[in-house]
Amino acid sequence: MNLLRLLLPVVLAILAGCAGTQRNPATTATSPDNKQQYVAADTSRTVDLTSPPRDAWDRIRRGFAIPNLNTQLAEEWTAYYAAHPESVQRMAERAGKYLYFIVEEINRRGLPTELALLPFVESAYNPTALSRSQASGLWQFVPATGQYFNLKQDWWRDERRDPIASTYAALDYLEKLFEMQGDWYLALASYNWGEGSVQRAVAKNEAAGLPTDYLSLNMPEETRNYVPKLQAIKNIISNPKKYAVALPHVGNSPYFAMVRKTRDIDLELAARLAEMPLEEFKALNPSYNRPVIRAEHQPTLLLPADRVEKFNANLQAYKGDLTSWKVYQPRRGESYAAIAKRFGVTETALRSANGVGQRTKVASGSALLIPAAPQGGVQLASLETPVGAMPKATRAGRATPTKRPNVRNHKVRSGDTLTSLARQYGTSVDALKALNNLKSSKLKVGAQLRVPGTGTRG
Repeated sequence: MNLLRLLLPVVLAILAGCAGTQRNPATTATSPDNKQQYVAADTSRTVDLTSPPRDAWDRIRRGFAIPNLNTQLAEEWTAYYAAHPESVQRMAERAGKYLYFIVEEINRRGLPTELALLPFVESAYNPTALSRSQASGLWQFVPATGQYFNLKQDWWRDERRDPIASTYAALDYLEKLFEMQGDWYLALASYNWGEGSVQRAVAKNEAAGLPTDYLSLNMPEETRNYVPKLQAIKNIISNPKKYAVALPHVGNSPYFAMVRKTRDIDLELAARLAEMPLEEFKALNPSYNRPVIRAEHQPTLLLPADRVEKFNANLQAYKGDLTSWKVYQPRRGESYAAIAKRFGVTETALRSANGVGQRTKVASGSALLIPAAPQGGVQLASLETPVGAMPKATRAGRATPTKRPNVRNHKVRSGDTLTSLARQYGTSVDALKALNNLKSSKLKVGAQLRVPGTGTRG
């Protein structure tokens, strides 16, 4: 049975290749003058099916099932990527966090593994990529298409950037397009251009008595280059040594695991409990728009598989509040000035935390984030020492926290920035701005800043 599963992609490739040549009989390999031709079989690589995949890249190669596109554009894009190996390597490094999950889902659905390479073309495997047309995430969903596939987009989160939710949606969409078009080239063109646009182009060719295959359609430049770009990435992944590209090792095992949260938690605190850099945490959890993750959204945090045990142990030992923010539902007609006064924060800090300009006087009725008051309350940096540097007794949950000053002063030195100070004191730039009523990120050397108090938690 395992051997049959391994052989299935090869069989699919042969069948798909035959189907491709049948759909376009005028562009066969017997026409040497025609530069735009389908190649049914992939003879550029040798796959050993008698042994397990060496890594995720090997697993992807074994599942190729879309006929190779042998065109001048594909050759040009292959040459372009090969001339920029450092760019391909950076994209591949970013892809390493998500590839196993994506390939696993593609295999589960029986789809061609070329689709795992599509985010190279769409977003350079950057989960926070945003295009001029407001397409977002690894798979570059525009807002309307994201809504159609139930990717939630609101003030709190944008699931177009969620690696799991967006991958499910993208593969659902690609399956739908293939069923509609009956051809992977047309399905991919539809993903980029829209299925309606491709169907109209096909209908126009039919009416004119012209072929209706992918290469015969009149398409915008971006769409005309879309499949050739994917073919170029496929060429390089198929044989990276040929193109002098050193792919990073991506193991054939899960990179991340999922942790369900039932309480609100600050983004920065979650990263610190996992003992990982904030940017690395955000790369796995890029869908959150605000500094706090809401429990009511039933969030699932993604953590590197080797960090889950540390996260759970540190969370159990942690004695402070998990969030330094309050969520407040304004009353009808309530002003921002009144809300700030109610919670003992400056109006400037309130507006900054919620992205509200000075011209807007009355709250819209949407939920607001209330920053921690300058005096009292639990700051984001309740965990003053880095989690990895916690006393052993604290990590085991045996120590009792000691009281310490809530804030202290820091004299700004040359080279200090809000970002570096936030990292130094284990807080956020927004929290520092709120604590010091700052309207910009500029700091004056010699100035005194209020920062979260330091001390040992046990």
